[in-house]
Amino acid sequence: MTDAPHRVRRWLLLVALTAAGTAGLDALDLPSPALFAGLLAAIGLALAGHAPARVPRPASAAAQAVVGVVIGVLAQVQTLVALAADWLPVLLVSAATLVLSMVAGLLLGRRRGVSRLTGMLALTAGGASGLVAVSRELGGDDRVVAVVQYLRVVLVTVSMPLVAAVVYGASGDPGSAGGGSGGAAAAAGAATAASLQESHLHATSLHEGGFPAMAAAVPAGPDWAWLAGLLLTAVCAAIGLPLARLLRVPAGGLLGPMTVALVLTLAGVTGAARPPGLLVELAFAVIGWQAGVRFTRESLRVVAGLLPAATALIAAVVVGCAALGAVLARLTGVTPLEAYLATTPGGIYAVVATAVSSGVDVAFVVAVQVLRVVMMLLVAPPVARLMARRRA
Repeated sequence: MTDAPHRVRRWLLLVALTAAGTAGLDALDLPSPALFAGLLAAIGLALAGHAPARVPRPASAAAQAVVGVVIGVLAQVQTLVALAADWLPVLLVSAATLVLSMVAGLLLGRRRGVSRLTGMLALTAGGASGLVAVSRELGGDDRVVAVVQYLRVVLVTVSMPLVAAVVYGASGDPGSAGGGSGGAAAAAGAATAASLQESHLHATSLHEGGFPAMAAAVPAGPDWAWLAGLLLTAVCAAIGLPLARLLRVPAGGLLGPMTVALVLTLAGVTGAARPPGLLVELAFAVIGWQAGVRFTRESLRVVAGLLPAATALIAAVVVGCAALGAVLARLTGVTPLEAYLATTPGGIYAVVATAVSSGVDVAFVVAVQVLRVVMMLLVAPPVARLMARRRA
């Protein structure tokens, strides 16, 4: 049946399952609950033959725009100032972490049933939601990218606090941190983290892409703040989308609004305005849906067969990034713990939580992480477009 009531029932079922799944995953403190719940719900319904045929293009475009604005407002002036003295080694090491993760992705792309482009997008470090959102547009398989990117976020989020404590001596006492950055750095870092927690994403669960459960997600604080965030998102989309189309920017649905948000944020125009949490959570759910509704039993077998190799490659990237962190520490004079946290391949909000509890220089750590996310989203689409052209 293809009548309107039948389509409406399918969408209502998908939304209900996603909301329930988001609440469950959020209760378990797992990263990206809305994205992964949307992905799982859509996969289940697709395999059962009850999923919507596709996610409407306007919904996908809106989701990309919202995620772009979220990433754009991450680049606070106070965090980027932390890189002023060491910008060259930071830039070089950040680029090296990107290259490392992309090379690992190309290796994953040697597996049967997965293109090299899909493998690269699936393992590129940082900005998981952004890459999933644009992977299909760039010519990759968003089903593989969604699952492997989420696997990366989970593995990094779970392993990073343990490695920080066991290998680098991170402590839960900010006053006696293994980072040894001193009281002033710890205080400045705590202020930066407090600003991030207030301004970005999820105030209680610091994970990449983490948001409160859908059922509990309501506008918090004064109505004007919620409206200001909505207006900011609309303005960035209204300017960024046409501009990206005019300039023919790859993945312009995300990069256009992101660039506008980035410029406005660094210019101090945005103030405390941020995309409303409920809107961002819905955007993440749409990103999960657009990959999930396209799953078939055959594609599920392909993805499942990739997981052992993907896990091994993610582990190699984590170790390689830790080694690059050691290089960063030597070049800049920051502590090994600070450099390790700054170069972990993803999980920026879990990184912030660990950095605050350890008393290290959170401003430096966050600045390096944000720089890599922005670099990745500026570099990955052109590289992907070039690979797609060569393959054609």
